[in-house]
Amino acid sequence: MPVAGAAPGDLASALARAWEVRKAFPPVLVVDRPRDTLAVSVTGTACALDCAHCGRHYLKGMRGPGDVPVSGARSYLVSGGCDGQGKVPLHRNLELLARLRATGARLNLHTGLVGEEEARLLAPFGAVASLDWVAHPPTVREVSGLEAGPEDYLRSYRALARHMPVVPHVCLGLRGGRLEGEWEAIEALVELEPAAVVFLVFMPTPGTRYADRSPPEPEQVAGLLAHARVRLPRTQIALGCMRPGGAYRQRLDPLAVAAGVNRIVFPAPSARQEASARGLSLVETRECCALGMVPA
Repeated sequence: MPVAGAAPGDLASALARAWEVRKAFPPVLVVDRPRDTLAVSVTGTACALDCAHCGRHYLKGMRGPGDVPVSGARSYLVSGGCDGQGKVPLHRNLELLARLRATGARLNLHTGLVGEEEARLLAPFGAVASLDWVAHPPTVREVSGLEAGPEDYLRSYRALARHMPVVPHVCLGLRGGRLEGEWEAIEALVELEPAAVVFLVFMPTPGTRYADRSPPEPEQVAGLLAHARVRLPRTQIALGCMRPGGAYRQRLDPLAVAAGVNRIVFPAPSARQEASARGLSLVETRECCALGMVPA
């Protein structure tokens, strides 16, 4: 079934292949509206890296460690700024994690790079770990200044996976909107066969070094999502909250449905229309998408 505005040729073929794989899943599109998940930064607005796409901007929208209500939220996304090694110091904030977990809330831990001991310390608290997944060392170097490669992310994934479910997060166009290393990132996941993956899209953000850049074209993103659907036929795929809005989202989201994603955070109306046209029913949730893709 064609998508309004879809490019002909290779993209149409890729979407058709992806949709055939998608048919193995239930005919449902999950719509995530994570209003019941509270975002917490254990470092406040501090971050040692000052990454080119973020510039500490997104930490400002989170609750700081001294301003976290321990009731009223069904779940928490616990994140923060990184240290100079790319680690979010969650393991140094176990008392806060324990207080949040004691309320009965589920915790999504955004860990950064970790070692075995850090993963072990976090294990009693995390319902799921969200791990940024990058397979292109020049991108890591330019964006964050870290000297890290695929082996570092793989090591972190395996350490976390020994203790809790892990949901890799792949930001498409992370290098200032340029697509470099995304295909390799997807291929690196094939061997791991993760239960779930979240795809994000680079957003130009005022005040950052990438403020004047543009996100990748929605059709390029859709092609990568379709490739991921085919290469990860048993993996739940989500299009996450971090992606451009407005007209961009209106173009991308129906293409993402056609590419076989299982869930979308705050989808554009065009995605709902595409889902309906393809016979998918909608199921809405009010928590972080990563929490919805692991057992409660």
